[in-house]
Amino acid sequence: MKLLKALTGVAGAIALTTGSAFADDLRWKMPVAFSTNLPGLGSPAAWVADNLTTASDGSIQVRVYEPGKLVPPFDILQSVSDGKIAAGYTWIGYDQGKVPAVPLFAAVPFGMKPWPYIGWYYYGGGHEMLQEVYANKGFNVHAQLCGIIGPETAGWYKESIKSLEDYKGMKIRFAGLGGKVLEKLGASVTMMPGGELYQALEKGTIDGTEFSMPAIDQLLGFDQVVKYNLFPGWHQQFTAQYMLINKDEWAKTTEAQKALVEASCTAATTRGLAEGEYKNGKVLAGFQDEGVHAEQIPRDVLLELKDVTDEVLKEEASKDADFKRVYESQQEFMETYKVWDERAYLPADL
Repeated sequence: MKLLKALTGVAGAIALTTGSAFADDLRWKMPVAFSTNLPGLGSPAAWVADNLTTASDGSIQVRVYEPGKLVPPFDILQSVSDGKIAAGYTWIGYDQGKVPAVPLFAAVPFGMKPWPYIGWYYYGGGHEMLQEVYANKGFNVHAQLCGIIGPETAGWYKESIKSLEDYKGMKIRFAGLGGKVLEKLGASVTMMPGGELYQALEKGTIDGTEFSMPAIDQLLGFDQVVKYNLFPGWHQQFTAQYMLINKDEWAKTTEAQKALVEASCTAATTRGLAEGEYKNGKVLAGFQDEGVHAEQIPRDVLLELKDVTDEVLKEEASKDADFKRVYESQQEFMETYKVWDERAYLPADL
């Protein structure tokens, strides 16, 4: 009897502790911008949802909706902000027309590699700046870095790129700030979700496209339609994904629930990067058997692209105070990071 009372007391204490940590169960719907079968890009969203359920012992349940099943991919930010959905998972660079500074948190041409980016984001004030950037444009969201992958390829084309003139008049799908660079070079840039790109290439609606890294591009079948896959991915040295949460919903969560979301997203960021790095080499090597020409953009063309990129970034900074502040913070960090990077890491040609 004494043992039963003791066990009952322990169970009660656990229940009280759990009750204080998870006062209200969370049941969030979370549409995603990328299919969860896409390694490193979509897969972290599914991992986070599963991990939150397991770690919270069922107190937090996030139901993932594949692209277009609940809201269109490009409507995720607005839907979260308006409270139509509790959360969403997306590449926030899609919203540069509404929030000009967000591409700096998504992918920057000739920008940081993944590891310095997350260094700046977590320790250089990036996370806090992102919340301010959204608030300053009137969006009611909390943003949590929740995935990152390495460089994309520079795209898929019918012919190779030998000079900047080759971009002139080209119909191409290109996202974010890289798209603004190509527009400045005379390309006709369009945006469309990944699921529409194969058909657009096949029908000739576009002449070329970028989307992601080899392990993802292969799943979308680009190598079956066009045969020139160019490198390096100058326009996106990192690609970061975020979990956007309605700020009112975020305010309702307990500190324990917040900690679980943050920890799960931090783990997903590591896992997403690891998955891409593990898979890309094998996929890229296999492209040779498919008749794909994996070519490097000439160095002189890359230098010219960098000059145009610098112009675009300065123009964007002159038009938006948040863009200017974030861009300057990143540039300041990179000045000191380069000292470490150039001394500590082995050169690529060794």
